[in-house]
Amino acid sequence: MVVQQYRDGGGARAARALAVAGAIAVTAGCFGGDAGSGASDGSGQRSVAADRPLDVLGQAADVLVEAGGAEARTSMETAAGGTRVTIRGQGAYDFRRQMGRLKVVLPTDAAGKDAAGADGHRPITELLAPGALYMKNRGAGVPDDKWVRIDTTTLKDGNLVTGGVTDPMAAAELLRGADDVTYVGKSELAGVTVHHYRGVADLNRAARAASPQSRGALGAAAKGFSKDAVPFDAYLDEDGRLRKVRHRFTFPSEGPEVAVVSTLLLYGFGLPVRVTLPDEDAIYTGEIRQS
Repeated sequence: MVVQQYRDGGGARAARALAVAGAIAVTAGCFGGDAGSGASDGSGQRSVAADRPLDVLGQAADVLVEAGGAEARTSMETAAGGTRVTIRGQGAYDFRRQMGRLKVVLPTDAAGKDAAGADGHRPITELLAPGALYMKNRGAGVPDDKWVRIDTTTLKDGNLVTGGVTDPMAAAELLRGADDVTYVGKSELAGVTVHHYRGVADLNRAARAASPQSRGALGAAAKGFSKDAVPFDAYLDEDGRLRKVRHRFTFPSEGPEVAVVSTLLLYGFGLPVRVTLPDEDAIYTGEIRQS
């Protein structure tokens, strides 16, 4: 396998650690250049590997917009104090509207408590929208029939880790800031041929290049994270659609820095996704109990 490298010439504590991000939130109130470019893979179809990796990654978000909706699975692993926990989510996302709906499951500790300190393993429903995150079954004193609304542009991480899920559009937009990219090679993911790229995304560059709907949240993240550089592994299919991406964030905390690994899987492209945001009277405006 030939490895090619490219640069842009322009330049029970870990569970609480991730729950802290949630607490911060609720208190903060077509692909590739020209149509004729690229090479064939021998089947008459264009091969993604023929394009410059920086172009491939820089256009990944746009290709997803063209694809429309998709099913999504997420995982977010947090490491702090030698302990690791994982939060998992599943749902669907509409890249054209930049809206999605996910069920997020918090891990339980040995005492049967979830990361928010509540009994059991109750999923949190999250609605993702441009500049906003809605959470139901949040706990912490929020009534069961109420939603918590968070302005993601006010969060220090821009909701890249706060909700236990990295917004799928934000995950793709981060790749616009890619630099120092290595093409690792071709592999297979869930029966689909994918091309694996490894590199580092610069938060500031990604924020400047992002779509208007994502720019505010990514701009906040660029200011809030302790490191602007976000290492990633991205897997794109032959059509340039992002199938899997893993980002490694470094999040500041009161103690040692928290390492967060966020993974997004996308499949079922073309799926109709319907997301209805809650009415104002369904939004909780009371005090959030701190655990």
